[in-house]
Amino acid sequence: MTHPLNPAMAATEAPPVMEARRWLQGVAFPADRPLINVSQAAPVEPPPLGLRQAIADAALTNDAAHLYGPVLGLPELRAEIAGQWSALYGGQIAPDQVAITQGCNQAFTAVMSTLAGAGDEVILPTPWYFNHKMWFDMQGVATIALDTGPTLIPDAEAARALITPRTRAIVLVSPNNPGGVEYPAETLAAFRDLCRAQGLALIVDETYRDFDSRHSVELGGRPHDLFDDPDWADTLIHLYSFSKAYRLTGHRVGAVVASAGRLAEVEKFLDTVAICPGQLGQIAALWGMRNLSQWVAGERDEILSRRRAMIEGFAQLEGWKLLGCGAYFAYVEHPFDLPSDQLCKRLVSEASLLMLPGTMFQPGGSEAGKRQIRIAFANVDAAGITELFHRLKAFRA
Repeated sequence: MTHPLNPAMAATEAPPVMEARRWLQGVAFPADRPLINVSQAAPVEPPPLGLRQAIADAALTNDAAHLYGPVLGLPELRAEIAGQWSALYGGQIAPDQVAITQGCNQAFTAVMSTLAGAGDEVILPTPWYFNHKMWFDMQGVATIALDTGPTLIPDAEAARALITPRTRAIVLVSPNNPGGVEYPAETLAAFRDLCRAQGLALIVDETYRDFDSRHSVELGGRPHDLFDDPDWADTLIHLYSFSKAYRLTGHRVGAVVASAGRLAEVEKFLDTVAICPGQLGQIAALWGMRNLSQWVAGERDEILSRRRAMIEGFAQLEGWKLLGCGAYFAYVEHPFDLPSDQLCKRLVSEASLLMLPGTMFQPGGSEAGKRQIRIAFANVDAAGITELFHRLKAFRA
């Protein structure tokens, strides 16, 4: 490369999913052992027909759908989110406390751009979502790893010991990517209290909320009661994605719920990066929110059945240890005497399995990462899960 390169960008790891896909190059999979791809957490089927029809109708009849829209998103969608989230979480959320983004990754980068710059620190539990770490590396923000131990549940008191004058925020993902674990409501409340006391922001990414196994049980279906706090906006920033619930990955629709003052700063970032979120994707998300609650419930039931199959399968798989399982992910320890990145490459050629090593979710040199693997099982049906365990049982390192 002959032109200058930003050192922070040069120091940022390559996108893990893209790197793993390159492992497939030149590999011929036997006809009786086709590839099982459990590397990426994304729906592989299109949205339901009604939603696709709503997109088509808007494209044909709604001229405004092809123009620039408001930087913070369509007012109707922001109001719908405010209303539904207020009912779900038992709190008060106003439409001007909601912003729409081009996917949840953009929601995260927009929020973090308002919170932390070069030289600042952000606490991130490990194993972490690699795109969060990549953004911090690109911006020169120091990622402070919070070890979650064998439970994969972060501890607020352990986080307290990591706070310095340069700390700006703590980021939590629940249900977790990559760990799959569902954070207890009391864990989230403890982090809220810690962040408030220390003057930090608490970012809670709930991309996989719709597949939480507690959806209809605890807290009346609520995963937490953070919005029940009348002063939630002084500390909490909530992130959400429409990609998984409505299979809208290609349309890139995410959301931020935060104080109106915070969103005024977010607007600067969004206007610079994208000007506005895509209109058709927002129209699709709005239609889905108003019409697909029962359909999403069915999707959740199917994912939870696959989760049960994963739990049962690892209970019978000698040597492997299931650390966390939920939403789209199983996070496991393998029994072999080689690092997980080497193991995962061998699983491609020797077992026709593509999964991501724990080294992609942990700090460099992490011994835990060398023993861990993430399996994104949500796109594998019951027969596929059975075959997955058959291949893992047969594999010899």
